Amino acid sequence: MENIASHEDWKSCFSEVAPGLLLFARQWVQSAADAEDIVQEAFVKFWRRNHKIANRPLLYAAVRSIALDVIRRDRRRARREASVFAEAEPAIDPQFELEDDTQSALAAAVDSLPHDQREVLVLKIWNELTFSEIARALDISQNTAASRYRYALASLRKSLQPQ
Repeated sequence: MENIASHEDWKSCFSEVAPGLLLFARQWVQSAADAEDIVQEAFVKFWRRNHKIANRPLLYAAVRSIALDVIRRDRRRARREASVFAEAEPAIDPQFELEDDTQSALAAAVDSLPHDQREVLVLKIWNELTFSEIARALDISQNTAASRYRYALASLRKSLQPQ
């Protein structure tokens, strides 16, 4: 694809990649609104630097970086609030819209995966990135990305097998 230069190119590229980026961002934040803010911020930074949209790993890396910054900021705020209000920090779990028991079981199984495996699984299955792209986005080796994916699938198979 071409450089993101014009307003129309930006709109087209954003509508193409936004759903996958939102799903990826939801791994770290509690609300859809926070995920949307993260994706928008990442995409605007990406666009302003005039990166090529074909460099999807860099875009996913930007989303991840901003999401981690948001988590750190929220954790600092939660610690400050906890010291004042003695409240525990809320957990940050991915959220799914569930339609039936099968989806509910799958969501629970995905939730139970270690974060690094879940991260690779979401990028591979729902965002259709290659292991090479995942490796660049997460700053890990291609073999590590593939291994985390295999471990995630094995864990899902094990937890979803009928008893």
